Amino acid sequence: MSRPVRIGPRGAAALVLVTLVGIAAFGWPLLADAQSGLAHAQDAPWLFAALLPLLVAVVVATLADHGMDAKAVAMLGVLAAVGAALRPLGAGTAGLEPMFFLMVLSGRVLGPGFGFVLGAVTMFASALLTGGVGPWMPFQMLALGWFSLGAGLLPGPERIRGRAELAMLAAYGCAGSFAYGTVMNLQGWVLLQGMGQGISFHPGDPLPANLARFVAYCAATSLGWDLGRAVLTVVLTLTLGGTVLKALRRATRKAAFDAPVAFDSGGEVAPTTPDKQVQVLTESDIPARCR
Repeated sequence: MSRPVRIGPRGAAALVLVTLVGIAAFGWPLLADAQSGLAHAQDAPWLFAALLPLLVAVVVATLADHGMDAKAVAMLGVLAAVGAALRPLGAGTAGLEPMFFLMVLSGRVLGPGFGFVLGAVTMFASALLTGGVGPWMPFQMLALGWFSLGAGLLPGPERIRGRAELAMLAAYGCAGSFAYGTVMNLQGWVLLQGMGQGISFHPGDPLPANLARFVAYCAATSLGWDLGRAVLTVVLTLTLGGTVLKALRRATRKAAFDAPVAFDSGGEVAPTTPDKQVQVLTESDIPARCR
């Protein structure tokens, strides 16, 4: 059974902090008074400046907690590169973004902490690759990080395996695709002006009234895109999910992220316990130039 990359206390604290700030960044216009001066598009660059360092802090804190060693960082880089390369394949047509199914499977195998970091890094890399850098990028990084994190919080593989697991992941991918689109709509909707009265954001209006207009906005503008993303994620998960899960779990077992390195000058293998692997290096394993 492959073990996910665990997140330590500092990484968890950083993740909670960036999540709280992210929720505030997405939702503050709904609660701002019309005369407060907050509900204006010029505030977006300030949110960009605040969110990006916090996202970097999650990665740094996870590394500091030893939740991600060199092998985990290498896998993070490979998966992020693959995800970034998958995004342009859909060319933005009808919301088709094949990288979402990879985020579901990676979060499932490697855990919620790794999943969040992977989602954020993948979106950052894909934005650089496609030229999609702008004030919306930190929001996309947050949303995709939450999407991948959620996959890591699903019931563990010791409880659900085989076809039931693929069905669960496909259902999550479908719901998560709509949730991602809805969250990103909230970020852009409050900045748009000049739309119809039935779908425009009205700063200072009661929250229920604005939410009703927001639902109408989503249905009128992005439902088709979210549906395309959801359908593609479900199809890829059901058709390729089993193979990709096996490959990820095999790579995780071989990487042995949990195995500490122990040195034994006498050439004897250090004892291991059933629940913890130990990677032992003897003197003969060290190149002569390094001795």
